Amino acid sequence: MHDDDLGRCLLAVARHAIACELALFAPLPQTGGLQRLGATFVTLLCGGELRGCIGSLNARRALEVDVRENALAAAFRDPRFPPLSVGEFPALSIEVSLLSQPEAVSFATEGELLSRLVPGVDGVALDIEDRRATFLPQVWETIPEPREFLAALKAKARIPAGFWSPQLNVSLYRVTKWKESETEREAAS
Repeated sequence: MHDDDLGRCLLAVARHAIACELALFAPLPQTGGLQRLGATFVTLLCGGELRGCIGSLNARRALEVDVRENALAAAFRDPRFPPLSVGEFPALSIEVSLLSQPEAVSFATEGELLSRLVPGVDGVALDIEDRRATFLPQVWETIPEPREFLAALKAKARIPAGFWSPQLNVSLYRVTKWKESETEREAAS
């Protein structure tokens, strides 16, 4: 499946899942070729503002299932937001990010990690013990400086900004992303 076709299909799967949960009509997407394993994030925006973002870092289920489940989680179970309402659906814009396999990387110092990060390109996941967080590469658009990016990611994981340890696990990944155009959104609603 060509990347543009894959993107349109993944966006349609996400929109269809949310519409069905809200008891609204949405065209049933053709999902041939979505049985391969994949890890995705589904990001929801309303009026240009974040409305939910949930995803998978590792490919453990079929793309179709992963996108559907992440779309439902972003719309109805993101703890930062109340469940999506029917009234918000027409203004909803969906973005799907397909993640590469995360690559575990190790660094002796935080400075080494910061020098390796490629703003706008690298997604970063970190964890230590029961604390973990990730930022998609899209987050670089709002936090373009590597030191601030890493500090915000640590805060998201409830890790102090100055903390560094050899036990801190860091993985980098890349994404292919697709975002609904206004025309696509109107046609699907």
